[in-house]
Amino acid sequence: MADAAPKRHMKYPYTFTAKIVQFPWKYYWKHSWLTRYFFYANFITMPIFYKIGKLSHNPANVERWREIDRKTFSGELH
Repeated sequence: MADAAPKRHMKYPYTFTAKIVQFPWKYYWKHSWLTRYFFYANFITMPIFYKIGKLSHNPANVERWREIDRKTFSGELH
């Protein structure tokens, strides 16, 4: 029974993990609209930002911007 979790909390949670465990997540979820909306907004927008990232790192787009940077920094556009 040596690997059983202790039943009492620390007086002050020193480690980051202990701080996360002792944080009142349920209270903030129930009483704070900002916490819920922040979670929902992140969940909804993650696929959108993933698609934008995939499009911006497309090889054709990277080559296009490499050419634009070459022209800009070589002085062709001045």
